[in-house]
Amino acid sequence: MKNSYEKEAPNSPEKIAYQDRNIVFMMEGESVYVGNIVYERFHRSIPMHAHSDNSFEIHYISAGHGTVVVDGKEYDTGPGTLYITGPKVKHSMVSDPKDPLSEYCVYLKLSEDSRGEKRALSPLKLFRAERLWYGRDKHGINGLMKALFTELEDENIGYRAVVESLIKQIIISCVRNYSGKRGNADPKGLKSGDDQYLTIEEAFLYEYATLTLTSLASRLSLSTRQTQRLLLEHYGMNFQSKKTEAKMSAAALMLRSQDMTITAIADELGYSSVEHFSSAFKKYYGMSASRYRDGE
Repeated sequence: MKNSYEKEAPNSPEKIAYQDRNIVFMMEGESVYVGNIVYERFHRSIPMHAHSDNSFEIHYISAGHGTVVVDGKEYDTGPGTLYITGPKVKHSMVSDPKDPLSEYCVYLKLSEDSRGEKRALSPLKLFRAERLWYGRDKHGINGLMKALFTELEDENIGYRAVVESLIKQIIISCVRNYSGKRGNADPKGLKSGDDQYLTIEEAFLYEYATLTLTSLASRLSLSTRQTQRLLLEHYGMNFQSKKTEAKMSAAALMLRSQDMTITAIADELGYSSVEHFSSAFKKYYGMSASRYRDGE
């Protein structure tokens, strides 16, 4: 099946998001939880971020151009690009303002793989083993994504069964794109509270300037101590370190643009002064913000 690519129509929606649909299904005897299904035309940058154990995102670029950084490697990205990011794979995206990226994204949380190597050649086993993949789709994901969003919008009789089937097909198409190659990762998995990790990751991704440990703990219905323990166990850092990482990643993206002054960036990131921001940036990156902007 071939994909066709074209610029998005001027009146096409900027963002369509399906969340909290309670989509959970069995595939090869394991549960697959679908946290987010999102289409977005990006007029903003997505800071560097990563997901927890057994979390995967399937990204498909349907239109536009920009730059994607995955696991430290930078890629010029355009229509037909497919990339899959598994647990703790850091990734970010910068959209070309003249030709914004349009992306379909499906966030999945897989259950623990308790059956080990017994299903070594099964699609889900191969999918979870490939912690990251970047390339050009050759197996019809564009059409599958469009069908998925049509089903979610129309909600016709039996749509949930069709949605589950389409997501399974998308997973299989991802595996076919990398021809069964295995990655090095073998995620340990999480046994409960799948939506907790999506809550954590979205909080740091979108609220890095204002998020507090207390507010995050409240959202998770945990104590602050339990929240810190959760972050350390599944992300390898405490709240303050993870917040600093999120803010510094956002700062690096903002500095790549000449549209904002360093003072404006400091204010956007929630620092009390440009001096405070400059000190934090230099401590994190080992150079001043102005030097980073100049590309030295």
